[in-house]
Amino acid sequence: MSKKAFIFDLDGVIVDTAKYHYKAWKKLANNLGFDFTETQNELLKGVSRVCSLEILLEIGNISLPEDEKARIMHNKNKHYLQYISKMGQDEILEGMQEVLLHLKENNIPFSLGSASKNARMILTQLDLIDLFDAIVDGNDVSKAKPDPEVFLIAAKKLNANPNDCVVIEDAIAGVEAANVAGMTSIGIGDKVALREADINLNSTSELTIDMIKELIKD
Repeated sequence: MSKKAFIFDLDGVIVDTAKYHYKAWKKLANNLGFDFTETQNELLKGVSRVCSLEILLEIGNISLPEDEKARIMHNKNKHYLQYISKMGQDEILEGMQEVLLHLKENNIPFSLGSASKNARMILTQLDLIDLFDAIVDGNDVSKAKPDPEVFLIAAKKLNANPNDCVVIEDAIAGVEAANVAGMTSIGIGDKVALREADINLNSTSELTIDMIKELIKD
């Protein structure tokens, strides 16, 4: 019997770093002399840093030369890194530490599969990095989700067949990538938005050890 392997996205699955991106963009906007709301922040989700800055400047009705844009983008990332450098284990999403420890204790292979280039730093902050059998992040891939590259590299590192892999995701692009790779997809969050997932959960608290055991049996 083939052995199951698990691949976890990072943001929205293991930890929520979106709030720190918001705080960093808000700080940047305030420094430029205008406010930036959480509602406006929705416009930046899933958008590159360059495009995010353009949206922000449009909101503030500000025009800047390219070299100044590069400088403030660098500052935004610096602020974001300062925020995440203070993260602790209390920010791990509900139930996830128990799930990872259960997989480790039972020798079930698992990997990270994230677009974040800060993934290793975040996992180190959370004291989780040594649990993972493999880590694939934004530094290891050339194609973004919904391209399945990140998950296929993770499967290879785990010596697992793609069809024996279970992917836990909170984004539409991630669920699509898992499905294209021929993996079982678990979508955490909005069930309508993530309806293409094989299994839908409202939150990480529903990804129980009993569910993990059932997935391994299947």
